[in-house]
Parts: sequence; C-alpha cells; structure tokens
Amino acid sequence: MDFDLDAYLARIGYAGDRAPTAATLRALQRAHIYAIPFENLDAVGGTVPSLALSDLMVKLVYCSTRGGYCYEHNTLFSTALRTLGFRVTLLAARVRVGAKPGDVRPRTHMLMLVEAPGDPHRYLADVGFGSGGALLDPMPLAPADVRDHPRHHRLAVGGSEGPLESWTLQAFQDGEWRDQYAFTVEPFLAPDFEVINWHIATNPKSPFSSRRHAIRTLPDRLLALDARTLTETHADGTVVIRELAGDAEVRQVLADQFGIIEPGADRP
Repeated sequence: MDFDLDAYLARIGYAGDRAPTAATLRALQRAHIYAIPFENLDAVGGTVPSLALSDLMVKLVYCSTRGGYCYEHNTLFSTALRTLGFRVTLLAARVRVGAKPGDVRPRTHMLMLVEAPGDPHRYLADVGFGSGGALLDPMPLAPADVRDHPRHHRLAVGGSEGPLESWTLQAFQDGEWRDQYAFTVEPFLAPDFEVINWHIATNPKSPFSSRRHAIRTLPDRLLALDARTLTETHADGTVVIRELAGDAEVRQVLADQFGIIEPGADRP
C-alpha cells in the first residue's frame, strides 16, 4: 500500500473526526490547503511531476519543504478521501482566470466531486487551484453561493458541452463576480491526467513550464509568487506587492515565507 493515511493526516495537522461526513470533508480541505503549498518548481526545472502515489507521498507528505500543483494535490487528497470512505469522481475544468471573452481553453485543471454516505448532496472539492479565487471549503453542487470566509464563491449553471450541463465556479473579487473555471460532471480517470500533466509541464506556452509560481494559503493571508513578483493579500483586503531582486532572493522568500526549498538549492 503506497498511501499512509496516518502520515498524511499528520502532515496536514488534522486530528479530528475520520467519519466520512460533510463536516469532515470541510475540515480536511481547510487543513490540506493551509498545510501544503502550491508550487510548480519541478516543471520549471524541466521535470514532469510524477503522479504515482508513492512519489506523491515522498514529495508532499514525508517532505515538509515541498508542495505541488493541482494534479499532485488533488490526486493525494482524493486518495485520502477514498480511504476514509468518501466516493470521489475526478473532474477536469477549463480555467477561466485571465481568459478573454470568447476564449475556449482546454480542460487542464483537476478537481473533484465528492459524496458522503447517507448525504444527499454532492460536493465540489478542490485543494489544488493555484489562485486567490480558489475554494477554501467544499460546496454543494448546486446553483448557489457560499461564504468560505474570508472568500465568497458561487456556482452558476448555464450552457452545455454536448449533452452535459456546464458549471462555472465564480469568486467575488474587487466588487464583482469573476469566473474561476468551468466544468461538467463527466468523470476523468488517472490516465487522462497523466496526459494533461505532461502537456502542462512541457508545453512552452504553459505558464507552469516557464516561470515559478507558488501559493501559500494561511488563515489570515495569501502569499503568491509569480516569477519575481510577491503579492501578499490580507483577509481585510489589504494588498502588498513587492518585486524581488533576483533568484537568490526568490529562493530565500520561498524558504522563509512559503516553506519551500527549491530542488537543488541549499537550505538557508
């Protein structure tokens, strides 16, 4: 067995109820997001991140100085949920952040539809969206909004892709609703994400193959690194942006503020 549930729960600092309920799902998602950062340093360094469970355990669980991007996070999280007794369906979304009107992007983001025994709701869960508009709490798959403090999200349903309804996750940002990603409930399987992962890590047009990205989500603030731009967004809406001087300072900030040691870099 490549997955050690006790080691995973210790990594995310979770010691709560293990019953497969909506409350457990909510607590697990918050704990995972706060504990393990988002980062793409393998892809920037020319390596396609492995999605093998044994490798994910080494990188994201047994190592406390690395994170990963959506395929890594959500593969690990979905395994934990299944081990606890949840039913999980992997989905793929079209990222809408930064898209122009009329743009049709490929499905490149992994997310999950989660069901708990005896619960009539299906929940959208996601611990791997590297954006300030990411969900903090799971939300029922329904055309409604939730306040996952300090954020505010809603799901809108409209349009279709073939015979399936299309859903859009939106975040309330700067006084308006902004699309984050769109998806249908068509199941995707691990081999599908192996292909998508390779494309995102190797395509020279991919934002994740060419420059560093890192996200550290904390209860009171969000730290975001894009190349050499460091943005700190506080729960009260205060935003501080700083340009880092060079690679040495980037590595120092990754270590000190994100808890990430870049591959090949010495510990500060």
